[in-house]
Amino acid sequence: MTEQTHDAGTHLSEQPAGAATHQHGHQHEGAQQGGLNLHKDADNAVDMWDGMYRERPKIWSGNPNPQLVAEVAGLKPGTALDLGCGEGGDAIWLAKQGWTVTAMDVSAVALERAAVHAEEAGVADRIMWQQQDLTEWDAQPEFDLVSAQFLHSPLLPWRDSVTSAAAAVAPGGTLLVVGHHPHGLPSWSQHHHEPGMFFTPEQLAGALRLDREPWFVNVLTDRERTVSGPSGESGTTLDTVLRATKHV
Repeated sequence: MTEQTHDAGTHLSEQPAGAATHQHGHQHEGAQQGGLNLHKDADNAVDMWDGMYRERPKIWSGNPNPQLVAEVAGLKPGTALDLGCGEGGDAIWLAKQGWTVTAMDVSAVALERAAVHAEEAGVADRIMWQQQDLTEWDAQPEFDLVSAQFLHSPLLPWRDSVTSAAAAVAPGGTLLVVGHHPHGLPSWSQHHHEPGMFFTPEQLAGALRLDREPWFVNVLTDRERTVSGPSGESGTTLDTVLRATKHV
């Protein structure tokens, strides 16, 4: 995938199809760059995200999120969990690298599309698609890699989503969290008045208690990235990036 931001455990960070840059995880920014409607007045996360996906036959570019590629390319493949998988770009990329992937999303519409894309890419046998609302998910420490890309949602506090992601990492495994920096949104973003939805590296480290919990921090930083606006204009955004290894 690419960037996405979902709710209740999904994200949106992939970029809309046809855009120059991508976002996926169900990333708010990616959705709003393309003029998508997040249906925030929906009764629940399923209705909100299914409604968004039904607006268009294809939302995301299908490319993997760039920070995922940068941080995971050198890791030995094993079992991976892709949280907020959207239309499957990240999960498919991971499967192509040799990972056995469990891909979760709250939207059944997104998962149906993702399964088709995996068949077309020839990696359907390496991915298990799972519909899951993260507010009801009981994470177990069983994955060699847990990737949470842009899990920003009006219905799920980011601290809850990243804590659940961390809980799913097996001893010796890797946690990768990527999100929007609250002070690095592009000029056209509609979320400048919602800084609490996003997080700095320092806030992320505090929420995960990286100074006390059994983690070795490999990367904790922010990175500037070029993105395209709703009218095709070029701008920059700032990603918060964490990659950490859980001690055995």
